Amino acid sequence: MNAYSLLGRTGLRVSPFCLGAMTFGNADGWGAGESEALKIFDRYLGAGGNFIDTANIYAQGESETLVGRFIAQRGARENVVLATKFSFATATGDPNAGGNGRKNIYRALDASLKRLGTDYIDLYWLHAWDTLTPIEEVVETIDDLVRAGKVRYFGLSDVPAWVMARAQTYAELRGRARVAALQAEYSLLDRTLDTEHAAACQELGVGICPWGPLGGGLLTGKYLKNGAEGRLSKDERSKNRIKSARNLRIVETLATIAEEIGRPAAQVALNWVTRQPCVSSTIIGVTRLVQLEDNLKALDFDIPPELAARLDACSSQPKGHLYDFFEQPFLGRVLGARVSKTPNWERPS
Repeated sequence: MNAYSLLGRTGLRVSPFCLGAMTFGNADGWGAGESEALKIFDRYLGAGGNFIDTANIYAQGESETLVGRFIAQRGARENVVLATKFSFATATGDPNAGGNGRKNIYRALDASLKRLGTDYIDLYWLHAWDTLTPIEEVVETIDDLVRAGKVRYFGLSDVPAWVMARAQTYAELRGRARVAALQAEYSLLDRTLDTEHAAACQELGVGICPWGPLGGGLLTGKYLKNGAEGRLSKDERSKNRIKSARNLRIVETLATIAEEIGRPAAQVALNWVTRQPCVSSTIIGVTRLVQLEDNLKALDFDIPPELAARLDACSSQPKGHLYDFFEQPFLGRVLGARVSKTPNWERPS
């Protein structure tokens, strides 16, 4: 991983794969124990990875503890872009122990800093929109933390596009810390980001860090073999994914293309995500070292254009009639002629 990208419109360089540490710690009964997690961590750094993503709720706090311990053991704090999150409640019965209000942000950050054994976070994510807190309060709070030196950059995870746009516009207008990145689910199975978020991110200078690039494991193809379902079948949403005729067609097309390329389906699916516009770094989560080794190989090849086009076509999602107004041929009726959307400075000479 020697080809680093800027995180949105910032000067922060991140590796093409971000190591998602949600799988670090076995408090929930399915993650990687400390020994295996350390092997994964070391191999990731050894491959040139520099971006670690965790959250205060992962493995009930154990993930942050392990990540902090590993970084300290390897003396890697200045070499790692360390990201964690706030939003989800960490105590029952206390209405201010969760959400995106100023009180909880300070509370969550102080606890995360202690578990991680550091005095600053490189990228602090709002984990999910709480639908209640004014986004201006979030921006102002994060800006205070940036000025205090406790946070370097700010990101939004799992928010509507209009919330992100409002946050960025407010930050620009008031001279506050800008939104550096957006984290959201994105894969061949779920291309919701293509409707609004991708264009908004490009316009506003926000980098995209997709999570779930393998569709919860469905894009590996293993759930089509011998009826295996595993952890993917434990919740209703995932069960519906397995049964979806559209998703099964995508998985079958992916398997065919992977065979033509001579690569595992998972590697092709990961490669497709990393090549999408505005994607700064793709979050991968593994519970075993061998899975990481396989994922890293997804950066070693290019999908031929004609095969990439087949993947695009089979996974495209309807955007709705409203968006037809912004595409040809309807746009020609608005402009009176076909006009290139590519600025002169971006066109090949």
